[in-house]
Amino acid sequence: MRVNKTFTLKNTSHFKQQLLQWSQEFNEVVWLDSNLHTQAYSEYDAILAVDGFTVLKTDAQNAFEDLKTYQSTTKDWLFGYLSYDLKNDTELLTSNNFDGLNVITFLDEIIFGLNFPDLYFFQPKKLWLLKDNILEAHYLAMVDDEIDEDFNTINTLQLFEEVSSNTLKIKLRTSKDDYFKKLNNILEHIHRGDIYEANFCQEFYTSGHITPLATYKRLNVISKPPFASFVKLFNNYALCASPERYLKKSKTTVVSQPIKGTSKRSKDKNKDNALKKALENDPKERSENIMIVDLVRNDLSKTASKGSVTVQELCKVYTFEQVHQLISTVTSQVSDSLSPIDVLQSTFPMGSMTGAPKVSAMKIIEEYEDAKRGLYSGAIGYITPNGDFDFNVVIRSILYNAEKAYISYSVGGAITANSIPEKEYEECLIKAKAMREALLNNA
Repeated sequence: MRVNKTFTLKNTSHFKQQLLQWSQEFNEVVWLDSNLHTQAYSEYDAILAVDGFTVLKTDAQNAFEDLKTYQSTTKDWLFGYLSYDLKNDTELLTSNNFDGLNVITFLDEIIFGLNFPDLYFFQPKKLWLLKDNILEAHYLAMVDDEIDEDFNTINTLQLFEEVSSNTLKIKLRTSKDDYFKKLNNILEHIHRGDIYEANFCQEFYTSGHITPLATYKRLNVISKPPFASFVKLFNNYALCASPERYLKKSKTTVVSQPIKGTSKRSKDKNKDNALKKALENDPKERSENIMIVDLVRNDLSKTASKGSVTVQELCKVYTFEQVHQLISTVTSQVSDSLSPIDVLQSTFPMGSMTGAPKVSAMKIIEEYEDAKRGLYSGAIGYITPNGDFDFNVVIRSILYNAEKAYISYSVGGAITANSIPEKEYEECLIKAKAMREALLNNA
């Protein structure tokens, strides 16, 4: 049972920073921030969930079934993530690539731990929901007597700026030459008809320590995305500046908003408008998007009421701080009696991060990528007590294992028959720019 209380804020922007700073005293934290983007289907401006009362963390085996049991048993707010490697639960697939975030070297042996398990959800004791200047506290009854005290503590908290080092040396897991070789191999698969699109990714990594909250703040200022998130699970962090929604369920409506198609931006207004127009009319970029829209339509149809899958927007240009992107919006209607976990499982992983046909693309991705994706290209979000949910796509994100001092961020792009390797590589560097700047503190 939860106890709710509502507050009216005078300075919402300042309070958000206080709320995020206050959250750092807890071991389990999920912070979701829309950065005041006024996109359709949004419910809240920001959400903070802290302090797990119950927790589910597991590897891929039977993960969705475990989540379904957890959700149906608690019937409460749940916050956490789905890693990309849950594909091994939805299909007969494996993940055997190098995993720097989880591997531990002990003497001469390599041991794989579960620092970032494939699935992690917790039921927060304390939950804050923010919309405009209205703040709602949703506390479990066992701690409801702390609502006013916590609000006063947060509201009077003195903000401080954390300082972190910028001496990191970022490395590529895949060399430039190898990237081109692998991409050409993928193109051979496409030309002979094995697949017609694959999202091929590469990892950037380094060793060292960062101040997670300060790094997240820099990343968020650089990108200002609509689906930002800060996740702290003990010594493991996800600093996410995602522009993309994976999947949202509101009552019987399901919404997917895949991104495919990217253009750099220019500080010159006329040039920027020209880049935006060129992206909108680029046949290669549009074909990337349309292929994934077809895949999403197919995924949604698995749980949709007959005839209810609809493309609301096709290849609409959205502008962000770093890039222009093509986004499509696909919706469906589902039965009231359907488990929300069935909707997630039938569409996971998202088409924008896999390719088409999905299973064949995932097999080829596994063959040519050099690093296990883990949480990258998975999803962070929440499930409500009535079975609604909202999840982003974990892209433009920094993953950090503080205990191991390992820092990772990955980027990728859709490879189609018309892909030019040099341009695909350039697109990766454009997407990687914000994470690099946030880590090196030279934005």
